[in-house]
Order: sequence, then C-alpha cells, then structure tokens
Amino acid sequence: MASQLCLVLGGVRSGKSAFAESRVALLSQPTGGQATLYVATGLAVDDEMKERIRRHQESRPSHWLTLEEPSKLAEKLAPLLSGPESPGAVIPGVVIIDSVDVWVANLLTEHEAETKSSIEETVMAETDKLLALAAASPQAFFMVSSEVGMSLVPPEPLGRRFQDLLGMVNQRIAAAATEVFLVVAGLPNRIKP
Repeated sequence: MASQLCLVLGGVRSGKSAFAESRVALLSQPTGGQATLYVATGLAVDDEMKERIRRHQESRPSHWLTLEEPSKLAEKLAPLLSGPESPGAVIPGVVIIDSVDVWVANLLTEHEAETKSSIEETVMAETDKLLALAAASPQAFFMVSSEVGMSLVPPEPLGRRFQDLLGMVNQRIAAAATEVFLVVAGLPNRIKP
C-alpha cells in the first residue's frame, strides 16, 4: 500500500497547487530528501493555457522531475515507479499529480463522441488503475483537483458531464486517500482523517 495518498481539493485560484507543492517540498529536498516526480496533465491548447503552464513550471523546484501526460497516467507512471530503465535513472519517492480535474477533462474530450455511460466507465476505470498503482507503490502520492460540488450547474451538457465525472472521481480518490484537504482562499482545511 502507498505510504501516503493525499488529495488536495479547492476552487480555481484557491491555492491548492501551492499548498500541495509545499507539502511535497517537505519530503523532497535537493539534498538528502526523496526525488519528486511532478505529473503535469495540462495541454497548451491556447495562449492562456500556455501561460498557466508556464507559471506552474516556474513555481516548482528545479530539481523535481517532470512527466507531462494528459491522459494515460497509470500507464505512463508505472514504469517510472517500478525501477530504473537505465543506469543512473532516479526512482521518485514522491509523486504529485496536478491536476486531476484537467486529466478528467482531457479524458472527456478524448471520448466525447461516446455515450455518457461509456465515458463514465472509461474515466472510472482509469481512476481505478491510478489508485491501484498508488496503493501498490511505496511512493507518497499527492493529487490536486478542483472541488466542483459547490459550483453552479453548467448550462451546457458537456459542462454538466464534466462536473458529474469529476465529482465521482474526487469521491473515489477521497475514499482511498489517507489525507484530504480542502483549500479555501489559500487556507488549507483538513477533511480526512
């Protein structure tokens, strides 16, 4: 079982990423600490998103390793966590995934033409694969996600589908997590345990 699975929830610009990164930084020091693997799920699809990605890149420590993967998280993470493929490769001790909501949006976009039940099945299966990987790994996992339960219901069907999916994914991760925080206006509130 994973030594730690921490879910950090919050609204847009709530400070959730900064809080998660500060928790990870305590475990990941440039010398003597554990190596950190930062999993970035964002896609630079427009100028605004490129700017968001740039700000996130600048905010994290330069000694952290980065995996940019928009959708196949468990598949791409598994070989990086199980052992080095080449001499001198570093196995991370800490994994931070930022963010689950963008990952779910990417999966939804990839499978948008499918039925609602088919998309739900795909997204939940991918979530279960990721949680199984975390449970079987000795690494500490930190997952950052937007809390959609307090948002308005979107007027468009795709927005409602996203909100429903992310709510289910967040619940599944929270149930498996050892710690859950909700960040509001930069202030972390412990939800679990």
